[in-house]
Amino acid sequence: MSHGDGDHERFAHYVQKDKIMESALSGSPVVALCGKVWVPGRDPKKYPVCPMCKEIYEGMSPAGDDKGGKGGKGGKK
Repeated sequence: MSHGDGDHERFAHYVQKDKIMESALSGSPVVALCGKVWVPGRDPKKYPVCPMCKEIYEGMSPAGDDKGGKGGKGGKK
């Protein structure tokens, strides 16, 4: 089974920073916000950000239920 097939290969994904470091040291796979599982090995700056990861990340709110924050859905004010 390959974890590197499909559209997920064309994007840079969001992963917790501590997991990236752990993977770099151990070679263990990481899990992106969108669910992709792989062992990082390419420069993510060479790829566009995964739209699903970006949507999930922007929907996360560090202050709980902050509806005035960046990334919410809807029109501009």
